[in-house]
Amino acid sequence: MQIDGRRLRVTNLDKIVYPDAGTTKGDVISYYTRIAPLLLPQLAGRPVTRKRWVEGVGTAQHPGDSFFTKQLERGAPDWIRRVPIEHSGGAKEYPVIEEVAALAWLAQVASIELHTPQWRFDADGTRLRPDRMVLDLDPGPGASLAQCAEVARLARGILTGMGLDAVPVTSGSKGIHLYVALPGEQTSDEISAVAKALAQAIESDHPDLVTSTMAKVMRPGKVFIDWSQNNGAKTTITPYSLRGRAQPWVAAPRTWEELEDPHLTQLTADEVLDRAAQGIDPFALAQAPADPTPMPIPSRMSPRRDTPRPRTPPTAIDPDAASAAPLNAPRPMLATRGTPGLARSLGSSGAGASSHPSRWAEIKWDGIRAIGTWRHGRFRLFARSGIEITDRYPELTADGAPHLSAQEAIVDGEIVALDATGRPSFALLQNRMHLTSAREIEREVVRTPIRYHLFDLMHLDGHDITALPLRDRRELLERVSEDADARVVVPPVFEDVDAALDLSAELGLEGVVVKDAASHYRPGERSASWLKLAHTRTQEVVIGGIRPGQGDRTGRIGSLLLGVPDSEGLRYVGRVGTGFTDRMLRDLAAQLAPLASERSGLVGVPPLDASDAQWVEPVLVAEVEFANWTPGGHLRHPRWRGLRPDKSVDEIIVER
Repeated sequence: MQIDGRRLRVTNLDKIVYPDAGTTKGDVISYYTRIAPLLLPQLAGRPVTRKRWVEGVGTAQHPGDSFFTKQLERGAPDWIRRVPIEHSGGAKEYPVIEEVAALAWLAQVASIELHTPQWRFDADGTRLRPDRMVLDLDPGPGASLAQCAEVARLARGILTGMGLDAVPVTSGSKGIHLYVALPGEQTSDEISAVAKALAQAIESDHPDLVTSTMAKVMRPGKVFIDWSQNNGAKTTITPYSLRGRAQPWVAAPRTWEELEDPHLTQLTADEVLDRAAQGIDPFALAQAPADPTPMPIPSRMSPRRDTPRPRTPPTAIDPDAASAAPLNAPRPMLATRGTPGLARSLGSSGAGASSHPSRWAEIKWDGIRAIGTWRHGRFRLFARSGIEITDRYPELTADGAPHLSAQEAIVDGEIVALDATGRPSFALLQNRMHLTSAREIEREVVRTPIRYHLFDLMHLDGHDITALPLRDRRELLERVSEDADARVVVPPVFEDVDAALDLSAELGLEGVVVKDAASHYRPGERSASWLKLAHTRTQEVVIGGIRPGQGDRTGRIGSLLLGVPDSEGLRYVGRVGTGFTDRMLRDLAAQLAPLASERSGLVGVPPLDASDAQWVEPVLVAEVEFANWTPGGHLRHPRWRGLRPDKSVDEIIVER
């Protein structure tokens, strides 16, 4: 193809992309080139995240596989503008689409959906402040597009009273987006604060129609006003973009008169092209406010229908002050060791709906537990002991990572280090757990890559959601983290416990945790609603002494004397001398040297083990693997796994 002087190679034009409609790849390319005069102004200056369907979108019964991509694909034409955006894993080059030929190229590589943020880059690559606000009106189960239109009219009344104009866009999926042009004088935090206040005010006046909470249990029969689209890290489907639904629907700008139609529907690509040919462009009618004053947050936002509302005096927004107070990280909920038989019965008497699983299994990730708090673009990490470990994992916490889609959130998860095969390695994680030097941490970020695997959500945008069922918390977690950095992962769950155990064994993983899907989150408590099933036995222990090494270990640690708490103190349970690397031995020696003691802190050490022992204060917690317990209460065949700086001695529980 020759487009405006650009030469572009296209292939497989007869390939069916939308099977239910018979729409081909050639049709998709044709749509994007013909709608370009209206679409390009919406894309101008904005980095584009693409959603791709390489094998087509599938059917209503069998949707096709898709994936999001941010980095511009290799082999992209060099005339497509690129802009770098920093992520915790480094900069990614996003495309900025400025030409018809670039739209055709995106269609050629199956980029069906084009998503953009509410802010732009200028010609020099400087990031500008947002120039629009978006409200996503999403109908819950049983709610209709007509109800979304009613909520849109309520919001319009408020916005008009604020001196702002709004354009409705039927999203091409289920609901309606409202776009509000702004002068570019406010930050994403300020705009998000206004959008949230507006959503909550409408909810307050119309609780039977509207919810501003993401939880789906709150949404049947209601319209959810998603104000979080204004977060600087979030993107929204671009007006005039196709959608990857069963039909070739479009995120179509509409007139307010159209929203009065009780039979309002989504529009297809052909219908949008016909409207364009007739000169219908709702965005051409909307103007940014001429007065670039800070947006007000009205004290009472929701007007009576059909009643003029005067502009409300501005209220100052101070996002720095709002984000100054950190969220308190709760102690994590703990699992109980269980058996497969007990796990299969978990939740069988629960109150979950029959259409939902009563329990599921999650992979046990062999890392360290970490609570994450996200507040206004800052992420902090806390060990289960409550100690802050934010600085130890800068790839998870620097530069606004991990980009959760919320103003505030508290998440629960496991930090894991991956070996060359992609499996979690507790031994590798030891390289990171105890570091405090910025230089050492910087080096290990490269040498020991880590991931943060999320499995629960406790707090969301001012709401304590620990009393929600796990299945609802999980759904919210997936939504909040859908645009998160690649190092933050929400792993899948398994409804079949036996299949999960078999798979985890096949892949050489530690085991699974089986959870009651109706369970509440109980901070700091050990609950039988979560059962851990491990393929190997592990035991947390306290280090009470060192036996010197011999042979090739001469002058170094030979073995460690171990104990666990019981009614008489710290009971000796054996010694461990295998599973160490040279680096582990060096690090252990450095950490144990300042703890040297004249006497033993362990009870019941046999004379042979005590004969040449070098005692240390019993304060360091470690973890070992072992075969089973001896009749005398000692660990049989223990093997070193690593230190547990995230745990204290009084947290040790003897695993039976």
